[in-house]
Amino acid sequence: MDKKQWVKKLPLFIVEIIVLIIAIGFLYVTLRTTGEVQKTNVDETKIVVNEVVKEQVKETEEKGVENKYTGVYNVAFFGVDARDGSLGKGNRSDTIMICSVDMDKHEVRLVSIYRDTYLNIGNDSYRKCNVAYALGGPEQALSMINMNTDLYVTDYVTVGFEGVMRAVDALGGVEINVTEEEIQHLNNYQISMVGESEDGKTFTADEGVDYIPVTEPGLQTLNGLQATAYCRIRYIGNDFARTERQRNVIIAMLEKAKTASVGNLTEAVNSVLPHVSTSVDIEDMLDVLGMIGDFKVTVSEGFPFEGMRNGGTIGSEGSCVVATSLEDNVVKLHELLFADEAYEPSEELKSFSQQIVTDTQDYLQY
Repeated sequence: MDKKQWVKKLPLFIVEIIVLIIAIGFLYVTLRTTGEVQKTNVDETKIVVNEVVKEQVKETEEKGVENKYTGVYNVAFFGVDARDGSLGKGNRSDTIMICSVDMDKHEVRLVSIYRDTYLNIGNDSYRKCNVAYALGGPEQALSMINMNTDLYVTDYVTVGFEGVMRAVDALGGVEINVTEEEIQHLNNYQISMVGESEDGKTFTADEGVDYIPVTEPGLQTLNGLQATAYCRIRYIGNDFARTERQRNVIIAMLEKAKTASVGNLTEAVNSVLPHVSTSVDIEDMLDVLGMIGDFKVTVSEGFPFEGMRNGGTIGSEGSCVVATSLEDNVVKLHELLFADEAYEPSEELKSFSQQIVTDTQDYLQY
């Protein structure tokens, strides 16, 4: 099955991920009549894929030979904090996620790559991985993912935080279990997102007018601003817990979309499309409406994985997440995504892994 055929067989679940900030329903008429989504044709010749992976996919496409990639569709998701509405090159990606859909098992696996992870950024230089999008847009960010994971990902969706807020509101909010410790930070982020500041550091906003504060812990319905602020909390558990919160909101949005009315879905689509840029041809997905109930999230993880990562201040890059062994992390990644328990990393990846060790071994703190 070639890439185009995979796209045509995408379930509604992945349509939600791609079109509506990983989470909302899909309406045929709206997508037929709107031209607002920023459709981008990426130059696949600029997307780097490690050689052994490229050969496996090429063999599948040319000869119809099945391998572990057959029936699995991977798409990258990038979230950018672009206040001016721009979604391309020049923006660092605060969120980097691999969304992997197993067409045979009807399973979706979500893996966040921590934005401060020290990796090959797609051009054989090593920095925090979120700079790849800023330097080279989607093509370089996709290259960064492929080179450091031995994956073959050539499709992406990028969304701004404004899209998250509008999508959640259109769905009528999402159910999130907020802890006592998270309340203050959640409210502070709300103020920083809607408030005014004279010094660029301290923000003020009118409670009950500009934002609605969260006042108590527990399972509750968060509106768009609250849910987006929740996603941005990074002072509790650092970026590890932050990416888990992002995935929690994604899953909550998906569940809400399953029961949303046609009117809510229409509003959600219209609200978020101007804030989405994607390489995926939406028209190819129109024949798979109604399949959302058949798919479920079976993996929600962060990369590098717990117990397989370290950290430290790496020269001018500052505080970074560091894979203790990129090789070992990639073996586990392929086990999670493809049930491949004996994966042998490519020679390119092994060299990247060794370079990371060389660059960071004198700086690690724990």
